[in-house]
Amino acid sequence: MSDESATPVPDLPRQRLMLVTGMLGAGKTTALRVLEDLGWETVDNFPVRLLDRLIETPQAGRSDVRGPIAIGFDSRTRGFDPQGIIRKVKELGARADLEITTLFLDCSSKELERRYNETRRRHPLAADTPVDAGIRAERELLAPLRRWADVLIDTSEFTSNDLQRAMRERFGDADAQELTITVSSFGFSRGMPPVADLVFDMRFLDNPHWDPELRPLTGEDAAVGEHIRKDPAFNEAFARIRDLLLLLLPRYRAQGKAYVHIAFGCTGGRHRSVFTARELAAALRDHGFSPTLLHRNLGARAADLLEGSPRREE
Repeated sequence: MSDESATPVPDLPRQRLMLVTGMLGAGKTTALRVLEDLGWETVDNFPVRLLDRLIETPQAGRSDVRGPIAIGFDSRTRGFDPQGIIRKVKELGARADLEITTLFLDCSSKELERRYNETRRRHPLAADTPVDAGIRAERELLAPLRRWADVLIDTSEFTSNDLQRAMRERFGDADAQELTITVSSFGFSRGMPPVADLVFDMRFLDNPHWDPELRPLTGEDAAVGEHIRKDPAFNEAFARIRDLLLLLLPRYRAQGKAYVHIAFGCTGGRHRSVFTARELAAALRDHGFSPTLLHRNLGARAADLLEGSPRREE
């Protein structure tokens, strides 16, 4: 006679299990924190060979819903064996009650070396050798897992906030929240924002930097806004951008997208991009959205050295 108490219940929702791994310094801890904020139960540095003990098989007659679990591990985890981990994941993947995702966080060797030098931390695999040797050894060790992973996120150009935004966009519950909109300004001279969904280059507008009275001001000052509005191209360009976004944003939401980052750039990120971002955020609020407004370079040093290039660029 079969033991019904050991029979999995096929119509129960499958438990979500995420294995989070990757290069040391690529952002595993940040990724796990975001998943925890999203309602996942997270365990770091857990020996994957013990997963069977952590994940119980649902029993007949039980109707409780099991929450999602994220397991973090890396080359420091006890008994770390990439091939053994892959075999274990294959075994677990055969269970009808589990939905397994493997997330691999990667980063360029050059950027990892910079992060280690910046924090003055020793690489675990580089005991008496330079940090780049430890990174090379780790990359070779993790190569099978990188190839096996379902999701790969390269954090080479990411800040911690960029990685958090990417994690929320990929793994957040779109049905449980409204579309989160970020409108930002930035300066091309300081680099592109790495995770913006839509980028608009406002360098075609007349630059207030060339007016000595406006140069020390920003796009938040009325005089700068008045100067930009006088540009014959501004009103039509802004209206077209606004109307495009009013068309796209409801469609993004209907497709389940949870986060949209709209970025406006100019040379130094202090005048044209700041003003246009403020105007766009106000227009979106008038249409029922609740955008967050950020100015990446507004608090930076004066843009004279960055924008003081010949007028031919304008």
